[in-house]
Amino acid sequence: MSSKISLSRYLVEQQRDKGHIPADLRLLLEVVARACKSISHAVNKGALGGVLGSAESENVQGEVQKKLDIIANEVLLEANEWGGHLAAMASEEMDSIYLVPNRYPQGEYLLMFDPLDGSSNIDVNVSIGTIFSVLKKADDSQGVTEQDFLQPGKNQVAAGYCVYGPQTTLVLTVGDGVAMFTLDREQGSFVLTQENVQVPADTKEFAINMSNMRHWDEPVRRYIDECLQGKEGPRGKDFNMRWIASMVADVHRILTRGGVFMYPWDKREPHKAGKLRLLYEANPMSWLIEQAGGAATNGKERILDMQPSQLHERVSVVLGSKNEVERVTQYHAQV
Repeated sequence: MSSKISLSRYLVEQQRDKGHIPADLRLLLEVVARACKSISHAVNKGALGGVLGSAESENVQGEVQKKLDIIANEVLLEANEWGGHLAAMASEEMDSIYLVPNRYPQGEYLLMFDPLDGSSNIDVNVSIGTIFSVLKKADDSQGVTEQDFLQPGKNQVAAGYCVYGPQTTLVLTVGDGVAMFTLDREQGSFVLTQENVQVPADTKEFAINMSNMRHWDEPVRRYIDECLQGKEGPRGKDFNMRWIASMVADVHRILTRGGVFMYPWDKREPHKAGKLRLLYEANPMSWLIEQAGGAATNGKERILDMQPSQLHERVSVVLGSKNEVERVTQYHAQV
């Protein structure tokens, strides 16, 4: 039986043998993984840990925060602020960026995260997760401002998520494909369980919130209508629908067996480009999907090419199996 490869060993090999990542980035990713392990323990305790329910507060997006949202945010901040690898952090749960305190050494990286994606699923024991993205700050940057974070997703140096489900799984890319690590609770470490993850180009599965159908734009309605017509329709095959309402869980399913995930613009809030946040949700997930051979657009252009204009910018998302994403994007182009 081959020996288990730990996350630490995998990252050391990415640094030493392949030259993909510098030592500081390797150490930063190990700290993020340890923080995810702590969050996983808190999630697993559930009602026994007194962590369920609402915190009776709202985040910057106007969304009601769960107790675990705040706990996960604090865990990530405290774990990463003192290591010397970071200059600043940004989170879905904070209005503005968080500068590394002066009492700690500053690094050259910027960390962004959604500390607990899928909060509405916390209390009903459905998979949730943490999404993270790492950028490098500009070399000539004196101090750090919000502007340093406003880089297109193609500039990411690492991205990933940790899904807290029946297993706790960490999914990571440093630009050399996608690897999955499963938390071995007995050993207390993440172990490599799949390398070179690939998303099939074709699929018979789509994920979208169908209750919003009446609010969608015509290209999205057309695509879904065709899927629903099945074998008798223009697609000539039957489709299944899946919707977990937790982006981490939906994307994890797509990375595991293919599919297309859509969170499109809708007419209820026409001034907003979409629901999901570009910097710390759409960008890391899009890079993971592309690294696995899939595609990700906002319906019109590649998400990783988009230039952000603000920290909590929203975006429409269509990602997953390449041929399906291209079809949806083509329908938008025909309007």
